[in-house]
Amino acid sequence: MTRTSSRTRARLLAGVIAGSALVIAAPLAASAHVHVTPDESAAGGTTRLSFSFSHGCEDSPTTALVFTIPEGIDGVAPVLDGAWTIQRDLGSDGIPTAVTYTAVNPIESGVAASVSLDVIFAASASGTSVAFPVLQKCVVGETDWSEVAAEGQTEDDLSAPAPVVAVGDVVAESGHGGHGDDDASSDAAASDHGDAAAATSDADPVARWLSGGALVAALSALGVALFGRRRRT
Repeated sequence: MTRTSSRTRARLLAGVIAGSALVIAAPLAASAHVHVTPDESAAGGTTRLSFSFSHGCEDSPTTALVFTIPEGIDGVAPVLDGAWTIQRDLGSDGIPTAVTYTAVNPIESGVAASVSLDVIFAASASGTSVAFPVLQKCVVGETDWSEVAAEGQTEDDLSAPAPVVAVGDVVAESGHGGHGDDDASSDAAASDHGDAAAATSDADPVARWLSGGALVAALSALGVALFGRRRRT
């Protein structure tokens, strides 16, 4: 009886340990890829995409991230960060075809890190999903995050999914550093100035009449004073 109870407890303990391992492993597996934020963007405007991760290559520290710039991009500018050095491979049109971020110090697993790209999606990319393949290089080994879900698949079906951005409709930028807003402000200021000038112009006749009346009153008072002085004399 005692032996049976011991076996039962051992089996229960093994089940608890296995279940706990699954509970812990599930979120770790789900987080073990490169995330992109935001994962939606409009075409035609500049969007800053942040690519984050908190894992190495099977616990080997990360040394570099190499991005292959996909088609459907009208502009790419890597964002400078003191934790990384940046190298660009430029195409004939001046747009980078690849961007490499090399870590100043290897980044250990369990440490959250990120890099950013300012991206302009082309109008042709509107209504599509654009994948950004990332090669994660580590002290030992590398992981190529380049898999894209086929029809009927989800990201969970992939072992090394690429970060993907859904591109919406074309949105025109305000342009030229917001000059459109400056022009509107200038127009409003000009309008206010015109209103003020008009108000001043309307007020001028009244002011002139008041000034004239005051002058007449002063002259009258002076005449009365002189006349009274002569009579006393």
